[in-house]
Amino acid sequence: MTDNRLADATSPYLLQHKDNPVAWRPWGPEALAEARATDKPILLSVGYAACHWCHVMAHESFEDPDVAEVMNRLFVNIKVDREERPDIDQIYMSALHALGEQGGWPLTMFLTSEAEPFWGGTYFPKTARWGRPGFTDVLEAIAGMYRTDRGRIDTNRKALMDHLRKAPLGATARLPSDLPITAGQRLAGLYDKTHGGIHGAPKFPQACVSELVWRTSLRTGDAEALRTCILTLERMSNGGIYDHIGGGLARYSVDERWLVPHFEKMLYDNAQYISHLARALALPGLAPPVAELFRTRLDETVAWLQREMMNGPAFAASLDADSEGEEGRFYVWTPNQVAAVLGETEEALLFCEAYDITAPGNFEGSSIPNRLIPPEDDGGDVLARFAQARHTLLAARETRVRPGRDDKVLADWNGLMIAGLAEAEYIFRIAGVSRESWRRLAVGAYRFVMEEMRDDTGRMAHAWRDGRSTRPGFASDLAMMMKAAIALAETSASISEANRFLTDAKDLAAQLDRDFAAEGGGYYLSSVDAGDVILRPLSPMDEAVPNANGVAAEALQRLWHLTGDQDAEARSEAIVTRFGSEIAGNVFGTASLLSAMDTGVNALLAVLVVPVEGDASDSAMALRRAVAGLADPAVLRLEVPTGHPFPAGHPMEGKSAKDGRPTLYLCRQGACSAPVTEAADIEAALVQLLGPRTRAF
Repeated sequence: MTDNRLADATSPYLLQHKDNPVAWRPWGPEALAEARATDKPILLSVGYAACHWCHVMAHESFEDPDVAEVMNRLFVNIKVDREERPDIDQIYMSALHALGEQGGWPLTMFLTSEAEPFWGGTYFPKTARWGRPGFTDVLEAIAGMYRTDRGRIDTNRKALMDHLRKAPLGATARLPSDLPITAGQRLAGLYDKTHGGIHGAPKFPQACVSELVWRTSLRTGDAEALRTCILTLERMSNGGIYDHIGGGLARYSVDERWLVPHFEKMLYDNAQYISHLARALALPGLAPPVAELFRTRLDETVAWLQREMMNGPAFAASLDADSEGEEGRFYVWTPNQVAAVLGETEEALLFCEAYDITAPGNFEGSSIPNRLIPPEDDGGDVLARFAQARHTLLAARETRVRPGRDDKVLADWNGLMIAGLAEAEYIFRIAGVSRESWRRLAVGAYRFVMEEMRDDTGRMAHAWRDGRSTRPGFASDLAMMMKAAIALAETSASISEANRFLTDAKDLAAQLDRDFAAEGGGYYLSSVDAGDVILRPLSPMDEAVPNANGVAAEALQRLWHLTGDQDAEARSEAIVTRFGSEIAGNVFGTASLLSAMDTGVNALLAVLVVPVEGDASDSAMALRRAVAGLADPAVLRLEVPTGHPFPAGHPMEGKSAKDGRPTLYLCRQGACSAPVTEAADIEAALVQLLGPRTRAF
């Protein structure tokens, strides 16, 4: 009987492998002690539940008794969920990159019995093909080298460990304050002016980069850069990367037109998609068809979230790309399948024409619904005209075999989604459209993470599933829950509620400092309590989610402006300084830190003083819409009742509503504008604070 020890794991990904004939161990002291005791090398396999090529390698190799026999005889085999242990993934992925490999998942690394890497790769086929060696050949060769040529192993190990231990250099000189703008201009030049997104294929949403380009367009008045950001959102929203039947965005498209997705759906992509749609929707003068598209996509994506991604009051991590052993099978259609649901009707024919569902198909003999047509050719009525047809097709699709769901709750990804929902609900609310259920969703998930995923000392877990938590948490968990708390505060109509969220944000910041702070600034990903890793990763680089240091730097800036906590500003600046060389050398990979820098330079605090909390008068709503219409991530909002006491030294100290009317103050660098009671006067107040401006819209 195989000594596979994954049956008690919390991770759905590890549980997918519990019946493999491989003697898998979860990462931890026992597995590492076994490697030392037997002097066997470690085979580390890192993946995640929604990973297509992870499934391929599992079916080909890990389920094969002959391959498993070789693995079990020669190695201590450790399986890791990269979402549950992002620190382990980051350490060994960095080692793979140092070997000159591009990286990806499954990550297959070979480690000494002390868990130090010496060689690796990603997917290996069972037998040699596609220019890749066969997996069993690799296993025999690596194990043979480990037995007979330790000198070569040690040379590789030492070089990789030297690379991993290399600390960020810090800034050799103070970074120029206009670096976010010049970096954003460079990145804007990488964008595809026809299809949106970064030129070429595959195409990822690149949310951090898009936000920096957006900010740059606002600072420089570059209307073309802003149009490119809108185009990117529009093309993603119309492409096959978006699920036109059920809502939600897939992880990326393999082509340059956003047509063919890698079908897995990740919580973090949809969280950032919701945030960007909401910000774009606030823009004044957005073309009506585009505004309607974005409103519909928000409604559909949140509906998908509620229908398919809830785990209690919090959000599950992902949906798989595969079902019935095929990638995308759940999501694609043929004309006959559409006709079987809608009937042999003109509506079915028109639906297929509108959504590119053809007999030849656009994906392996079937069709991915999409609306990839030039905007000028879009009649503008497709969304409304086929709403019922999409609803009917969704009901029929629900009878298909569903892709697997990774239902673990991740604190950091939930933080991103909470922030996105808070912002989206607020944009609808100030437009006079109720989406109150969205705020309830956000607050419910927030409370779950803050109450169920923290221990008696307040320390946060990273993952939760079936009543069990994975501890300790990571810097990303605290940073992104800070982001969530601040977003809920900024969109709150009650100052008492806002203050509770801001108090939470301060507490999270204190925990971040206590458990993750690096000497000289910045935060390690792993906690000071993480005793099972060879080092604590310290990196500013964004991945598909913004880096914890970028999120923390932004959150600390906002905390300073909203509460007057000057220590928060100092900590934010220390993060940027610590990673100065990395920022200057890689603006693409550090876009979230550059956005935090931009907030540091251009933060604008918009304080609305109202006669009563939740004032819904026309004048109050007009002022809220005008502030939101700036569509500027560096604008911070706070709403207070008349007579609210601000701390001594705060630029709002002593200011109140003018003539008992809702009154807006715009504050920057310790000074506030004259009171504004009419939305039309906001531009003059901005000129008073900022000087003449060139608008991108």
